[in-house]
Amino acid sequence: MDRSHRATILLEEAEIIAHERFAADQFVLRLTAPACAKRASPGQFAHLMVDSLCPLRRPISIMRAAPDAGWVDFLYKIVGEGTRLLARRRVGERVDLLGPIGVAFEFQAKRALLIGGGVGMPPMIFAADALRSGEIQPFVVLGSEVPFPFDPQPSQFLLPGLPEGVIATMPLLEDWGIPCRLASLQGYAGCHQGYVTDLARHWLEALSAAERTEVGIYACGPHPMLQAVVRLARAFDLPCQVSLEEFMACAVGGCAGCVVEVHTADGPTMQRVCVDGPVFDGYQVF
Repeated sequence: MDRSHRATILLEEAEIIAHERFAADQFVLRLTAPACAKRASPGQFAHLMVDSLCPLRRPISIMRAAPDAGWVDFLYKIVGEGTRLLARRRVGERVDLLGPIGVAFEFQAKRALLIGGGVGMPPMIFAADALRSGEIQPFVVLGSEVPFPFDPQPSQFLLPGLPEGVIATMPLLEDWGIPCRLASLQGYAGCHQGYVTDLARHWLEALSAAERTEVGIYACGPHPMLQAVVRLARAFDLPCQVSLEEFMACAVGGCAGCVVEVHTADGPTMQRVCVDGPVFDGYQVF
């Protein structure tokens, strides 16, 4: 993985220009942050000062970045005091932002299977945006056990091999011309009633042997989901990159509070998710 990102972390005073609430305490936050927007790549995150009452920043994955317009989007869910304080912030207020941080995804396969679960969806949406004007063909699988932070709609893309009735997609991806399907165990209409990996397996099995050799898997979500994604990748002998979600204090490599064990050709090493990741080769961490 490329480590040149370590010299590109910038500090900006960003203005909140939109802050929308969705079901299950989920929020989409849009900030004016021109420097971050210009440099951000899928898989990277920003470290936000959520409130003056909370001295420690919060790491949040970047969901979209508009270099020309100068804004970045974040999807987050209230899970503790920091995100609760962030949810109270209003349009027009300013948020101290440090970013973009971390190793981004490297897209080399001809077909990209993008799998996102819960608050792991944002990097996959960012990846789909980055790939939609290129030669790599993305297929996106998103999963959630709470209502999705958007209104699912039926997709116009016909995808052979998927279970009957699995037609729900994210409207934004549909507008971009990117095929997507949704998965959940909660019985949501049009969604696959199962795990994201089950749905991804159906898609992979519908490909020809030659088509499968062109696929690379990219994923972000909770650790059990990522473990299942890597098992799926092993079953089909496919390259796999995963973006890890870890608690962070400094997020710039100083405190080593987010280290994980990574297996390399030279043996196991402890690497920091913030600056050595968050994107790793899936086989090396699972």
